[in-house]
Amino acid sequence: MAYSVPEHEVEFTAARAQGPGGQNVNKVSSAVQLRFDIRASSLPDTVKERLLAMQDQRVTKDGVIVIKAQTSRSQDRNRAEAMERLQLMVDEASHTPKPRRPTRPSLGAKKRRMQAKTIRSQVKANRAKVDE
Repeated sequence: MAYSVPEHEVEFTAARAQGPGGQNVNKVSSAVQLRFDIRASSLPDTVKERLLAMQDQRVTKDGVIVIKAQTSRSQDRNRAEAMERLQLMVDEASHTPKPRRPTRPSLGAKKRRMQAKTIRSQVKANRAKVDE
């Protein structure tokens, strides 16, 4: 089940974008930094635990997700992109992995494996030097 992130729990700050872009980069604060406190959010506890356990550099030690979006010249588009990335992280954390059930090879598979090993050992034995 996917959980949506309420926008009132997300904090946005605008900053100047990095990289080339001429005068626009120097004048306009189009880059957006999103901050989302996992522990203070309204997400279920299981999803919070999975988000905190993620080995992701965007999750700080304090349990805050920090996402920076600066690909677009528009602040609104960067804001939407940051929200999409946050939603992808939450969707990934809300997915419960299916438990693995250990299986055994069938009797036929074991027999086929042993036959293949026997044939292979005969091939290798035929390569040996012959005593006359």
